[in-house]
Amino acid sequence: MPDNSLEFNRNEDINKQLVDTFKRRLRVIYAGGGEKAAAKQKEKGKMLARERVDYLIDQGTDFMEIGAFVADGMYKEQGGCPSAGVITGLGYVSERLCVIVANDATVKAGAWFPITAKKNLRAQEIAMENKIPIIYLVDSAGVFLPMQDEIFPDKEHFGRIFRNNAIMSSMGIVQISAIMGSCVAGGAYLPIMSDEAMIVEGTGSVFLAGSYLVKSAIGEDIDNETLGGATTHCEISGVTDYKCKDDKDCLDRIKNIMSKLGESPKAGFSREQSAQPAKDEKEIYGLLPENRDKPYDMMEIIDRLVDNSEFEPYKDLYGQSIICGLARIDGWAVGIVANQRKVVKSKKGEMQFGGVIYSDSADKAARFIMNCNQKKIPLVFLQDVTGFMVGSRSEQGGIIKDGAKMVSAVANSVVPKFTIVIGNSYGAGNYAMCGKAYDPRLIFAWPTAKIAVMGGSQAAKTLLQIQEASLKAKGEVITPEKEAELLKEITDRYDSQTTPYYAAAHLWVDGIIDPLETRKVISRGIEAANHAPIEKQFSVGVIQV
Repeated sequence: MPDNSLEFNRNEDINKQLVDTFKRRLRVIYAGGGEKAAAKQKEKGKMLARERVDYLIDQGTDFMEIGAFVADGMYKEQGGCPSAGVITGLGYVSERLCVIVANDATVKAGAWFPITAKKNLRAQEIAMENKIPIIYLVDSAGVFLPMQDEIFPDKEHFGRIFRNNAIMSSMGIVQISAIMGSCVAGGAYLPIMSDEAMIVEGTGSVFLAGSYLVKSAIGEDIDNETLGGATTHCEISGVTDYKCKDDKDCLDRIKNIMSKLGESPKAGFSREQSAQPAKDEKEIYGLLPENRDKPYDMMEIIDRLVDNSEFEPYKDLYGQSIICGLARIDGWAVGIVANQRKVVKSKKGEMQFGGVIYSDSADKAARFIMNCNQKKIPLVFLQDVTGFMVGSRSEQGGIIKDGAKMVSAVANSVVPKFTIVIGNSYGAGNYAMCGKAYDPRLIFAWPTAKIAVMGGSQAAKTLLQIQEASLKAKGEVITPEKEAELLKEITDRYDSQTTPYYAAAHLWVDGIIDPLETRKVISRGIEAANHAPIEKQFSVGVIQV
C-alpha cells in the first residue's frame, strides 16, 4: 500500500463506486425488453434468452459475456435495443468451450439492428480465430425493416453472417443451431447452413416468407406453423434434423451432441498450476488514481494480476515508459506489454512518463513482441497510454520510425493478443498497444478507461478554435461568456464519447469488467486460443531499422 494512505483510501472509494455503477447498469441491461415482454415469452412456454444460456452451460461454470453493453444509449427513437437484442459469449457445454449466440426475443422480437449484425459477426470472428464450436439459439423476427439500408447490403452487414457460416464449415468448426422461435427471410439460412439444426415444436418456425407475405405475394392462405413449423421441416421438407418438444429438450440435445465431439489439435501454450497473486488484488482500487493524468506505478498493478506476483522484466532499465516482461496468469505463460505512468529518475534526469511512448520504449516493445512470437507466448497489453512523444527532439530522434516498428510488430504478431484498457487509450498509442484495429482475440476495458484520438481538454480547445473561427467568419462576436459556454458544450460532448460505455456500445471493446475479473478474462481467452494451432510464420516485412 502507498505511503499516502489517505490518497489510497480516496482512490479506493472512487474506483469501487465506478465498479458499482457499472454493475448497476449491467443489471438493467440484463432485464432485456422488460417484464411485460418477458411475460409474453413465458406465456408461449418459452424460456428467456438468458435462461436458455444458463441451462445450456455446464453447472458450476460461468458464462463470460461479450458485448453486454452493445447498443447502450443507441436507437433511442426506436425505444432502445439492450445488448443489441442478442446475447453472446464464451461458455462450457459438456466440458467443451464454445461461443454461444442467443437472440433475445424480449427486445423488438429479436429483430436485427445495424449493431446487432456487428455483434453477431464479432461472435463468429471469435469462433473462427480460436477454432472453437459455435452454438446459435435462434429466436428472431429478422432485420429491423425501418433501418434495412444500414444492415442489409454492405460487406460487414447481415449477409456476412451466412458467408461466415460457409467459411466456418469449410474450416471444420462445429456449428449447431436451435430454432426456438421465429427464424424468417434471409435469417433462415443461418441455422440451415449450420452442421445440425433442431427446432422446437409449437414455438419454432423457419421460412423465407411468413404467412402474411405469402398471402400478399401469391395469394396462398396458410398459417405459420403449417408453412414452416417443426412438423413441416422434420417430417416433410427435411430442412431440420431434430424435432424437440420444448426448450429444455432442445438444449439437452445440444449438450448430448457436444459431449460426443472428438478432440482437436492444440496450440500448445505453456500452462502450469495456477496461483493467486501474492499481493492483494483488491488493492488495485486504491492504487489507480482518480485523476487520469496523475502518475502511478504500473508495476504495482501487474503485481496484483500475475501468479505469485512474479514478473521477469525485459530491459527494465531501458525504455522505461513501457514495461515488458514474462509472467503467468492463472497458470498460462504470458508476455506483458504495459504503459508506465510513474515519475522516475534516470541519467537523463527526472521524468514523468504519463503513459507517453518514447523512441527507446517503442524499440524495446517491438523487440519483446518479436521474442514472444519466437517463443510462442501469448501477449497481454495493459493500456494507459496518451500517445507517442512529440516535439523536435523526438522527431529528430526518429519517433515515427520507432513507433512504426512497434506497430508493425503488433500488426504481424501471430501469437494471440489480449488487451485490457486500464486508463487512457489515446491516438496512435491505442494502435501501438493493440487496440481493436489490431485484432486482439479479446479486448476489455476497466470502468476507468477513456478511449479517444486525444485527451478531452486538448481536443475541446482544438474544437473550440475551429468553431470560433467559423462563427467569426459569419460575423458573430465571441464574448468571454460565449466562449466559456461553447467550451463546456464541446467538452461535455467529447467526454461523453470517451467513456468505456460509449466504446462498449459501439463494440470498440468487447465489454467492461471489474478489475478483479481481469485474470479470469485473460485465462478464458488463452484457453480458447489454445484450440487454434499457430500455422503462420511471424514476419514483420519491411521496416525502418
